[in-house]
Amino acid sequence: MQVPLRDPKIVMKLSRLGSFHQSKLSFLRSFLNEFKDWKYNRDLFDLNDRGFGVAIYSFSKEKKTYSLVCFANELKDEERSDRVIATKWDAAFALYDGIPSKIDIDRLSQNVPKQEVGRLSYKELTLSRANRSVRAFNYVVECLSKGIQPNTNELSKVGYLYRTTAVYGSGKFGLADRFRIKNRDEINGPFRLEMMLVYLVRQFTFDQVNHIAKHKNPKDAVELDLDICRNLGIGNSTGLGMAPFIVNHPSLLNNWILAKETALKKIREIEKVSEEEFKIFYNCLIKSLKNVTSWNTDSEYQKKKINNLINDLQNLINYLKNNIDKSNFYIFDKLYNWAEENLSEEGVEYLVSIMMEPYNEITDPLISKMSSDEDSSFNIPVDRTINDLREIIEKNYSDILKIDFSKNENNKKFWFISKNKEEPRIGDRFEDNGSELEQPTAIARDIKKLYETIFTLKNSLKIGNFLLRNNDLRHIVRRVFITEKYPYSEIQDNTIGSKLVPIDMLRLKLSFFGAVKFDPRSDKWLRICMFQGAPLPNELNSFNQYWIYNQSN
Repeated sequence: MQVPLRDPKIVMKLSRLGSFHQSKLSFLRSFLNEFKDWKYNRDLFDLNDRGFGVAIYSFSKEKKTYSLVCFANELKDEERSDRVIATKWDAAFALYDGIPSKIDIDRLSQNVPKQEVGRLSYKELTLSRANRSVRAFNYVVECLSKGIQPNTNELSKVGYLYRTTAVYGSGKFGLADRFRIKNRDEINGPFRLEMMLVYLVRQFTFDQVNHIAKHKNPKDAVELDLDICRNLGIGNSTGLGMAPFIVNHPSLLNNWILAKETALKKIREIEKVSEEEFKIFYNCLIKSLKNVTSWNTDSEYQKKKINNLINDLQNLINYLKNNIDKSNFYIFDKLYNWAEENLSEEGVEYLVSIMMEPYNEITDPLISKMSSDEDSSFNIPVDRTINDLREIIEKNYSDILKIDFSKNENNKKFWFISKNKEEPRIGDRFEDNGSELEQPTAIARDIKKLYETIFTLKNSLKIGNFLLRNNDLRHIVRRVFITEKYPYSEIQDNTIGSKLVPIDMLRLKLSFFGAVKFDPRSDKWLRICMFQGAPLPNELNSFNQYWIYNQSN
């Protein structure tokens, strides 16, 4: 039986993209698999009795080494902020290519804590900073210093000791450009170095609380229980800076979505699901229900999504018990079709993720295809004709063409770059100043404009000649031809309409990172947790690949 790939006009709607969940394709999970046979080491741990100083962690294999250099800084409570415009943080980090010398460490100590204000070199690969979750961090230190373990129920309300506020790479602030390292097999997957940094930061947080507790009460202090460590992750505060990324990297977005859609297609085409495969799927589903019920948020928007998801999972489990005969053929296809008819988009996409769990042989080959050589799709085929362009638009953007942009509700928002931090922001076209500085992220509006411009032109007119007179539409002509090769490259929604929920765009990207426990703080930023439940660095060579469903809190 052949199952078609899902229609991009359905998958690429923002409400659907904003319902994606982590899966075996997520970058943090593929990172752990890639580095499971690398040697982990804590090379330096020079912190004072209050936990301030420098530490270095590394992964090594054969002649290659990646080193995380950590700087823990003294910070007053009033100086602590998750805003990207903050200038001081509890800790700052750089991932170094190789083994740093004392001269390197001294140089980094003068620059890494300053983050954007500092300057890095091609030897540094990624840069980040993080703040303590003060309540959780101090609570753990206090407990350990008294010789007792912290209450896991108390910790589950947060899920981490630190949260990052940015992770930079790919040439920013002097960091190594992507071209220098893109051909290394172990870091070929998207954002693999960023995942390595965050993972090693997680270990630093455990070592730091143990260290502070020990110095606070040398006689009675104990170290944080390893099970508790595994069930703590790293938090992250993410704002609008992440949203335009998925608009500005169409072929990369396509490759992420295509990997997921290809996995789903292949799984639905499995004629006979083995007893073991079904058992893995079912166990992950049951365990994940406990995880979902532990998500904490004050957001009414997210509470509704969580409650809908819990109801979906309970209905799914009941359906499996009463309607699925494991001896039947194509049971995952039957299950998926039932889900589309009976579950919310959130529930359907959660099911898609869980269905991947038994099938390494399907997901592993796809992971290597999730990067993109974006230069290869940049050139515009100037010898093609207006007729070609018009046909592609009518085929790939039919829903977009129905939007009436003369209505204020469809033209309400505009994206711009803030002056103080050069970060993406969103404004109200009819209330805020600055719309003349709008960034080219209103793809739906520009597609409609392009279509109306070419509607009456001669079919045989060459694209090159058209662009000589319409250079302002060059960016959108390029995108149309990209969709011809990359069907999942374009959001099939209006990113400047009044109904836009920007965190749907964040959620899409974060799901591919492997984030869980989405906690929106507004419609423009949210907190998440990464690596919660993950094995510790010295356990990577023998960990359970379904660890993300084994959390105890």
